[in-house]
Amino acid sequence: MTTIPFVDLQAQHRALQAELNAAIAEVLQNCDFILGRAVEGFEKEFAQFVGSQHAIGVGSGLDALRLCLQAAGVGPGDEVIVPANTFIATALAVSAVGARPVLVDAEEATFNIDPARIESVISPQTKAIIPVHLYGQPAEMDPIMAIAQRHKLAVIEDACQSHGAQYRGRAAGTFGLAGCFSFYPAKNLGACGDGGMIVTNDEAFAARLRLLRNYGQKQKYVHVEKGGNTRLDTVQAAILRVKLKRLAGWNELRARHAQRYTEGLAGLAAVKTPRVAPHRTHVFHLYVVRVSKRAKLQEFLAQRGIQTVIHYPVPIHRHAAYADLGYPLGSFPVAERLSEEILSLPMFAELTDTQINTVCEGIRAFLRA
Repeated sequence: MTTIPFVDLQAQHRALQAELNAAIAEVLQNCDFILGRAVEGFEKEFAQFVGSQHAIGVGSGLDALRLCLQAAGVGPGDEVIVPANTFIATALAVSAVGARPVLVDAEEATFNIDPARIESVISPQTKAIIPVHLYGQPAEMDPIMAIAQRHKLAVIEDACQSHGAQYRGRAAGTFGLAGCFSFYPAKNLGACGDGGMIVTNDEAFAARLRLLRNYGQKQKYVHVEKGGNTRLDTVQAAILRVKLKRLAGWNELRARHAQRYTEGLAGLAAVKTPRVAPHRTHVFHLYVVRVSKRAKLQEFLAQRGIQTVIHYPVPIHRHAAYADLGYPLGSFPVAERLSEEILSLPMFAELTDTQINTVCEGIRAFLRA
């Protein structure tokens, strides 16, 4: 039986093997393993890619979010608004600086944070909003920025799944004070390990982030802040520079694959395919459908060698880790409903039409049965 993987990193790396080997070999020759030349080069190239003045390489997407909150002065006693429907790292970053995540339900159509629900949860303790550009589609940034401006709140964008996505012709991650990206291997732009990036147009904010990521030191052994150790590794930066040159093309392929999925699943009342909202470019980090009999469908596809994943099966407030927030079941009905219905189909740039057709036929066969 032929297996269709959810993500095929081997296919990506086979095509890049010679370039990756050369990039890694250069780092080994230079021996500049910490904040080396490849990090500086990648930061400049990534800033140019998204259209930002500054880019600061860090250890992970979670570290990027945490450092931004810290640099923005968010701490104990403060509140930060985050979506109920997101990966837990968004909330963990808030907890890491001692603040409280305040959750907001999702839009039914896009699964992103619902801007219409944000203002009602703002309190005197609210210091920031973290909109998440989920699955590769930007959140509705115009009303979010308007709300933030009215209430003098920092906006820190979680763009960890949206490398290259756009809202009204502008890159995700460039609207607020800062944008945060993850280079987890399965992302549209993935390292061969952990890595993250912060982009910002605020020079003073960028300078502080560079201190915080590197022990708070202005120069070696001269520490002006209580910083930490969360630097983008030079080897990972070298790998990411090779991949960044292909990212726009990979994103185009993902969008094409998404269109083929949508066409292949057309006419199935039991399957809701993703909706791309107006004024947005979706880069389809994930292709997520909604189905009512998800567990049975997932099992049926697995028996046919088709791998699927759920992003995410548990909303933030239903995790044991966040029981202390005190949100009862039913607090966020859209997020709760989504968590029971969503299913991510195989998605990667190297996906073939044959594989897509096989997945679609598998879903149709399940529904016929």
